[in-house]
Amino acid sequence: MRQSETSATFAAAIVLVVGMGFGRFAFTGLYPLMVADQQISVEGGSYAASANYAGYLVGALLAALLSGISNRRLCAFAVVTTVASLALLALPMPAWLIVVVRGFSGVSSAVAMVAASNWLIHERRHHHGAPALFAGVGVGILVSAEMIATGHLATLSSHAIWMVLALGALALTVVSITMQASADRLEPARMASHRGSEAQAPPPFGATRLILIYGLAGLGYIITATYLPLLVRSAIAVDPVHIWAVFGLGAVPSCFVWHALHERLGTSRSLIGNLSLQAVGVVLPVWHAPAAYILSALLVGATFMGTVTIAMPAARRVAAKVRFNMLAIMTAAYGIGQIIGPLMANALYARTGSFDLPLMLAASALMLAACLCIGGPNNKILQQHMAEDQHLTPKPGSR
Repeated sequence: MRQSETSATFAAAIVLVVGMGFGRFAFTGLYPLMVADQQISVEGGSYAASANYAGYLVGALLAALLSGISNRRLCAFAVVTTVASLALLALPMPAWLIVVVRGFSGVSSAVAMVAASNWLIHERRHHHGAPALFAGVGVGILVSAEMIATGHLATLSSHAIWMVLALGALALTVVSITMQASADRLEPARMASHRGSEAQAPPPFGATRLILIYGLAGLGYIITATYLPLLVRSAIAVDPVHIWAVFGLGAVPSCFVWHALHERLGTSRSLIGNLSLQAVGVVLPVWHAPAAYILSALLVGATFMGTVTIAMPAARRVAAKVRFNMLAIMTAAYGIGQIIGPLMANALYARTGSFDLPLMLAASALMLAACLCIGGPNNKILQQHMAEDQHLTPKPGSR
C-alpha cells in the first residue's frame, strides 16, 4: 500500500471514529449513567435513540442530494457538527431537547458514513481500504466506551463525561481534517486493471432484495446496540460500559475478517453466515446470564459492521443496474430499521417490563434477512467464469 493510500485510509477511518463511534454510539455507553443521573428516563432514551436513527435516515438522503459539495467538505461538516452535538449534551437541558440534539447528531453520522466512504473508495480510488475504513466505527466505540468508564470511575457526572467526549472528538477532528487535506494534495491511486471485469459481473441480488436484507439487518442489531449496557447494569459486577467496550472491540477486526470471508465465499454465503451469527448474539441476553451478555456483545460487535463490509460492495455492483443512488437508499433502509427497533422495544418494554420479546423479534428479523440471501449468485463462481473468459480471449498478436 502506498503511503498516500495509508494516509487517506487513516483520515477516512478517523471520520468514522468521530462521526459514528463517538457521535452515534457513545450514547449507548452513557445511557445507563444518564438514567442514574436523571438526565433522561428509559422512555426518553428510547425516543432519543429513535430520533438519532431518524436523523441518520435524513442525513443519508441529504448526502445524496448534496452531490455538488466535495466529499472532503462533507466529512469536515460531519465531524465538526458531531463535536458540537457532544458538547451540547454537556449542558443541562430538558429531555425533549436531548431528543432534538440526538436527531441532529444522527444527520452528522450518516453524512460521515456516506462522505467518508465516497471520498476514500471513489475519489481516492482506494477500494482495498474499505475494511480499515469501517473498522473506524469499532475503534470509536471502544475508545469512547473506555473514556466513559474512566469518567464514571472518577465520579464525573454524565454531563461532564459528554464534555470529555467532545474534547476527545475535537482533537480527532483536527487530525482527520489535516490528514484529508494532505491526502488530497497527492494523486489518487490508479484504477485497477481488472476493474472493468468486476463492473461487468452480475450483481449478487436484485436491488429490492438487497435493500430489504439491509433494512432487516438495521432492525436486527439495533436493540442490542441501544440497550446492552442498560440490560447488564444489574447483572454483572463490573461497570456495564466495559461490556459495551467489548462490543467495539469485536467490531475492530471483524471488518477485515468478513472482507476476507466475502472474497472467499461470495456475497450470498458470507451474508448468510454473518446474519445468522448476529441473530445468535442478539438473542443471547434472553438467558440473563453474565456470560450470555458478554458473548452477545462480542458476537453482535463482531458481525454488525461485517454486514456493512459485505453489503456495500454488493450495492456498488447493483448501482450500475439502477437509476437511483443505491448507497443512499441502502443507508436509508438501514436507518428505517433502526428507527423501528427502539420504538418497538420501548412499546413492548412498557407492557412487559422486559426486553426479552424485542430481542427475540430482532433476532427473527436477522434470520429472515439471512433466508432472503439464499439463492444469490456466488462471487467465487463468478470469478471462475471471468477467469475462464479471460483464458479463452485471444492474446494480442495471437491467431
